[in-house]
Amino acid sequence: MDPKRPIPDSKLEQFLEEESKGMSTQTIMFHQMVAAYLGLNITDHKILDFVLGAGKVTAGRLAEMTGLTTGAITSALNRLEKSGYVRRVKDPGDLRIVWVEPQSDNLYKLKEVFAPLAQAMNGLYSKYKPEELRLLLDFLEQSNRIMAEQTQRLKEQVRKGKAAPNHEEA
Repeated sequence: MDPKRPIPDSKLEQFLEEESKGMSTQTIMFHQMVAAYLGLNITDHKILDFVLGAGKVTAGRLAEMTGLTTGAITSALNRLEKSGYVRRVKDPGDLRIVWVEPQSDNLYKLKEVFAPLAQAMNGLYSKYKPEELRLLLDFLEQSNRIMAEQTQRLKEQVRKGKAAPNHEEA
């Protein structure tokens, strides 16, 4: 959208919705390419993201965070471990606990992917005044909160068997 093109107030929400959808799609496509670059599938890439965010985490906690089954998490962790992105480590204080943690040797590949994005985004941020950036930050924080709530709502519906029917089976 051309920032110089005036948008009537009555159309702002429509344009915001369209741009939000576009950003969502671009984000998914970007992460699909990140996964391909890393030699992973998209699910494994996002599980790696959860591990990186936590620093160390159990497989059970990853299942809770993602909504995936423990079997699916185990398969993903097997692939991530084989690819050298994570390792499993027994907790020395309680050998029943196995932690999953990032394997720092291969994380340089993530920097290769995300450094140019960070540079481009910093260039974009530099075009805004601090008060505008605060407004954008508030919008993003509120958007993330709403998305988390809506994800939880859908997760509960799926858990209760209230998901949309599979049309192939109907």
